[in-house]
Amino acid sequence: MAEAELPESEACRVVCMASGKGGTGKTTVTANLGTALAELGAETYILDADIAMANLGLILRMEDAPVTLHDVLAGEADIEEAIYEGPHGVKVIPAGISLEGIRKANPDRLRDVVEHIIDRADFLLIDAPAGLGRDAITALSASTESLLVVNPEIASITDALKVKAVAERVDTQITGAVVNRVTKDKTELTKEEVEKILETPVMVEVPEDPEVRRAAAFGEPVVVRSPKSAAAQAFKKLAAELVGIEYEVPVPDKEGVLSKVIKGLFGRR
Repeated sequence: MAEAELPESEACRVVCMASGKGGTGKTTVTANLGTALAELGAETYILDADIAMANLGLILRMEDAPVTLHDVLAGEADIEEAIYEGPHGVKVIPAGISLEGIRKANPDRLRDVVEHIIDRADFLLIDAPAGLGRDAITALSASTESLLVVNPEIASITDALKVKAVAERVDTQITGAVVNRVTKDKTELTKEEVEKILETPVMVEVPEDPEVRRAAAFGEPVVVRSPKSAAAQAFKKLAAELVGIEYEVPVPDKEGVLSKVIKGLFGRR
């Protein structure tokens, strides 16, 4: 996809990707949204602020990065050493996975890292720890806005309400919610119900999609490995909305499935 002509932006949008509980797929959303934003031409950075349970590097095949956010927060490395380039040019700042690194990292230095990046970026997505621990609140307070990543179930929404309350207390604007892993089962909360409970708009519903797991197994975002999949289209739609452009629905292949099978059987080209 060619880069779109983006509306001019005066300041970097620092977006905390937050959730009230683990397992909502927040890191997957962060990696794919950041990659989709970069594909649209936005200068995008994604930062793994989940110091204790870092997973962003695993999803993007950067688990062996020699310098990580842990080293920066420990005062042992410069932030420039911890920035790596991912798919479509997205800049990635992974956190380490060693226990020693966790022990040395000082979360209070996170704001200094953010300040270093905002002058050069259009978007900085911060993958915050789930819950309301010290690290999570630090990530929220270092951001200008937040997206709540939830699942369509009451426990997830209830926990997200607590995050929303804390975000408002530290003057972080709630931009909206991302409802992830939607199956449309009758037991799930609907989009309208989620909006009513959270009192915030649902920006996109990301369907449960096996392509997401397959992509993660290969260390790639699904928007790269399976760009036409249902989940990838949802992430791309969200990215387009954030940059303020109209989302272009991909045109399906004109060639039918049956004709493809026939060609395969008879070796036609």
